[in-house]
Amino acid sequence: MGGAVSPATTLRLKPLYAFRLFTDYRSPIKLLNPQKLHTTPIPRQRSFCSVVSAAISSGEALEKPKFDGVKNEQVKEFRKRLRVADIKGGVDEGLERLGETLVVRGWVRTVRAQSSVTFIDVNDGSCLSNMQCVMGSDAEGYDQVENGSISTGASVWIEGTVVSSQGSKQKIELKVQKLVVVGKSDPSFPIQKKRVSREFLRTKAHLRPRTNTFGAVSRVRNALAYATHKFFQENGFVWVSSPIITASDCEGAGEQFCVTTLIPNSNEGGESPVNAIPTTEAGSVDWSQDFFGKPAYLTVSGQLNGETYATALSDIYTFGPTFRAENSNTSRHLAEFWMIEPELAFADLDDDMACATAYLQYVVKYVLENCKEDMDFFNTWIEKGIINRLSDVAEKNFVQLTYTDAVELLLKAKKKFDFPVKWGCDLQSEHERYITEEAFGGCPVIIRDYPKDIKAFYMRQNDDGKTVAAMDMLVPRVGELIGGSQREERLEYLEERLDNMNLNKESFWWYLDLRRYGSVPHAGFGLGFERLVQFATGIDNIRDAIPFPRTPGSAEF
Repeated sequence: MGGAVSPATTLRLKPLYAFRLFTDYRSPIKLLNPQKLHTTPIPRQRSFCSVVSAAISSGEALEKPKFDGVKNEQVKEFRKRLRVADIKGGVDEGLERLGETLVVRGWVRTVRAQSSVTFIDVNDGSCLSNMQCVMGSDAEGYDQVENGSISTGASVWIEGTVVSSQGSKQKIELKVQKLVVVGKSDPSFPIQKKRVSREFLRTKAHLRPRTNTFGAVSRVRNALAYATHKFFQENGFVWVSSPIITASDCEGAGEQFCVTTLIPNSNEGGESPVNAIPTTEAGSVDWSQDFFGKPAYLTVSGQLNGETYATALSDIYTFGPTFRAENSNTSRHLAEFWMIEPELAFADLDDDMACATAYLQYVVKYVLENCKEDMDFFNTWIEKGIINRLSDVAEKNFVQLTYTDAVELLLKAKKKFDFPVKWGCDLQSEHERYITEEAFGGCPVIIRDYPKDIKAFYMRQNDDGKTVAAMDMLVPRVGELIGGSQREERLEYLEERLDNMNLNKESFWWYLDLRRYGSVPHAGFGLGFERLVQFATGIDNIRDAIPFPRTPGSAEF
């Protein structure tokens, strides 16, 4: 076939012809001479789809179809709507648009009625700034101001002319010519001009995006996600969708959510008897009757599946939801969160650390350059100095030291820790933050070569027999942000490790196959996306870094 027909192309119908390939579904298909294809006129009753298909196959352009008695209108062309960010986001903050008549759509933040004029601040979510709309009593729709329809939370459509602002908070404002209330807001709207706590806003997660804080968090989160894909795509990685339902436990911790159909569905679950769950003669759950015929869980990581594609496509990354059934109510844990997990073939731990460093510096620079208004807001209201902190990460060289050296540093620290430090312990958040914030003055730190007994089964054993080729990247205020390792590519070592950790090798048969068929050194890391959002915004509770937090006892919205 030739090139695709563009939407603007005028379609012309020429006399149409067709040919018969076979008389019934049992007849063999015969190759025909292309020069003889246009010999039999098509009967008029043939369907329009057949006509179009034949004409396009022959390279002909087609006219717009007509149907007797049926109104046939084309779909309008999609165009990006003008947003407040487009109006006020230029170098001159909108002054170049003076005198233009335009439309603003959004939600009312505040209304201030004075004797001769009413000020309506409208926000459409595209940026932190509101559009101040100045409305006189002569404007069309002013009666909606008088009758109280314009209130905080209401959605509006406003047409007006861009004029210079008389106030000091903005350079332009909109002189209203016409106002239409799209959706009224009940007086009970819970988010008014007064400040409310983030704890309260978590109970209003469906409305909290309309606040300055959560609007800014959402935009920075979006920028980080875009920069993530941009970094990996520019560096030749292939994005792979890893499964959400799995039969294996990547971390070996057993803290997984079970996926089953043995329990009645939500319409019946409230009154489901326990004895309705099928059991074996021994009294255990009969998983053979479940949907997958065996126990299945929500994934804690896409890494193992990612490795299968890295050993075929070389460099890949996954970016998707993961789940942990930890009964933890700290400000650092969620039951549902997003993970970024690249996997590099023909790579060792040094390659892994280099990739993690380059990635973090890339996304931080992207946010600083493309989210300036939101970052200024965070710098003023959330964490003073956050811009300088992020700039240091983007520009400074990262510190690298071994786990053994890190433990020695902590033992010499003139600070009392809640969790005692000794070689072989798993470093806690207080230890990680001391190292990056105090010992190295806010510089990111990579700790490598951890004891194998505190790390996952898939990490490559070092020559000393005590440690594995693992690394954690620590950053100020968050602690561990990235965890990665070189994977164990040697079959015999991996099988021995599974045995020592009492993990069922049969569940990992396909993972072991990767070591049987063309095994290569490979490495990767995992990054909890919400912790990255915390790091970039200064938000201190991870529940405020995700639109709808899932925590123990809470699955609202």
